Amino acid sequence: MARKKKEMPELNGAGMSDISFLLLCFFLMTSSMDQSMGIHRVLPPIPPDDQEIINKVKGHNVLQVLVDGQDRLSVNARIMDLNDLKDEAKEFIKNEANDPTKSSKKEEDIPGVGIVQVSEAVISLQNVRSTSYEAYLRVQNELTKAYSELRDEAALEIFGRKFADLNETQRDAITKIYKQRISESPPKDTRKNKK
Repeated sequence: MARKKKEMPELNGAGMSDISFLLLCFFLMTSSMDQSMGIHRVLPPIPPDDQEIINKVKGHNVLQVLVDGQDRLSVNARIMDLNDLKDEAKEFIKNEANDPTKSSKKEEDIPGVGIVQVSEAVISLQNVRSTSYEAYLRVQNELTKAYSELRDEAALEIFGRKFADLNETQRDAITKIYKQRISESPPKDTRKNKK
């Protein structure tokens, strides 16, 4: 007598899509995503249409910082180690020796402080398309540290406290002395044009 094959019972797949959807929602809500690295910048307000914008800056007031495709740093056409950038930027901005090749200063009357010498320094930062994002961020961090240290030094000298411990009016006064002027040019494309 021939044996009958046992039939396999079929699985009901009607609820599978619901379960898959619930699992997807569960993992999306409980997993953490990597936070994107970013740079905190406060952009200047948009000038009124009738205001004339003059972008003329004297050459000696500009510190040119370039990061090349191999993440090498050059400052005013001199190769420099990243660890020296902060001190170089501080020296350029502050210009205590009144070096004519570095940034000049002008007198301004700042409320709550009086008449002080304000730096006219501008840092021009440029990179090429093949510069790594990590190198770009490290350069930005060093430049930001330079301004932070200068503001701390000025706050200690004028108010006897660090910049973070000042009230809003005092912080505004110190920020006017050391305005963070970092001009970023669009990345250069170093690839040769192919015809």
